[in-house]
Amino acid sequence: MPLTDLTLAELRDYCPVVPEPDDFDDFWAGTLAGARAVPQELSLVPVPGPITELLVEDLTFRGFGGDQVRGWVVRPRTTVALPAVVEFIGYNGGRGLPAEKLRWAASGFVHVVMDTRGQGSGWGTGGATADPHGAGPAFEGFMTRGIESPEEYFYRRVFTDAARLVEAVATLPFVDPARIAVTGGSQGGGITLAAAGLLGERVFAALPDVPFLCHFRRSVELTPGRPFTEVRSYLSVHRDRVAEVFRTLSYFDGAVFARRASAPALFSVGMMDDIVLPSSVFAAFHNYAADDRDIAAYEFNGHEGGETYHWQRQVEWLRERL
Repeated sequence: MPLTDLTLAELRDYCPVVPEPDDFDDFWAGTLAGARAVPQELSLVPVPGPITELLVEDLTFRGFGGDQVRGWVVRPRTTVALPAVVEFIGYNGGRGLPAEKLRWAASGFVHVVMDTRGQGSGWGTGGATADPHGAGPAFEGFMTRGIESPEEYFYRRVFTDAARLVEAVATLPFVDPARIAVTGGSQGGGITLAAAGLLGERVFAALPDVPFLCHFRRSVELTPGRPFTEVRSYLSVHRDRVAEVFRTLSYFDGAVFARRASAPALFSVGMMDDIVLPSSVFAAFHNYAADDRDIAAYEFNGHEGGETYHWQRQVEWLRERL
């Protein structure tokens, strides 16, 4: 696959002005205040199975609207409070099986995996969390669910779930609350940026891997592959809603959340990515507010990015900051 976007030299200087609504901070402050008004009910149930050298627990917590959200906790067998890595999942993947989530725990971290509400049937081994909220007319997929307004948009619920989970993880006795990192690939990378922007100093480090949900206007107009094309398809039918759709999306842009992030960050990008344009990743990277930030560019990879090679780099980078 050839380059899908600007050259790496051009991207090093690519810092677009990504628009944000005037009430962005008020919108999210009100959203989180409403979610926090519901008492958190965190449940951890031990999971029997073939994994014996690590502790595996089935996680349930309260997210947006007090809805129950599922996840996993996989951690070393120790009573010492450890740094935690909270992971968010790619588009239409689910939390999967605990046996798929061993690397971070085997490296000495508490690994917390958040199921994405309503998703988990597109790839992998499935999700376990429903999204009980309805939406207006939408194109197939998740990108246009509730896109008529920021209040009803699907990702308002998902990003709130993420923030609530990080806050809940900080209360666990086996987690060092001052050392909680967030990570994820693709959609999970976009959620990572949202969590870092919403929670500020409560996030120790951010590891957005080929992050989706950034620089919406350019991504919707130019990205050849799904899921951004879902928005194009929607607008090709709802021709009179262009302005309101991009207004809604402006509340959920990873580049806008990046301006509010303070945690050190290590990004990654695949230069031949036809699902997430490299320019959208660099838009978020260049807008990221922390001085301690870096990006790994994989010049001959697509949306898979650096895969395990990059994960090894993430571990080394994170340990340096611990």
